[in-house]
Amino acid sequence: MVSCDRGNLDVQTGQEVLTEYRFNTNVAIHYFCKKCGIYTFHKMRKNPDKYAVNAGCLEGVDLSNLRPILIEGSKAYT
Repeated sequence: MVSCDRGNLDVQTGQEVLTEYRFNTNVAIHYFCKKCGIYTFHKMRKNPDKYAVNAGCLEGVDLSNLRPILIEGSKAYT
């Protein structure tokens, strides 16, 4: 996952095959591909002006160059 501001997310292709899932407060909106089911991105509940994006869905991103942050519960490990 990588995050970005709402204004910096630009879905250039495939919008017609995205479906959304909302639960509980209906603030967070999770988007999935209707064809394969992959999670693509979501609007954050705690900060609705931000999106979390599945980095594997980004064209031109070398995942091996990303530094992961492991999260267990509320504690993050770098």
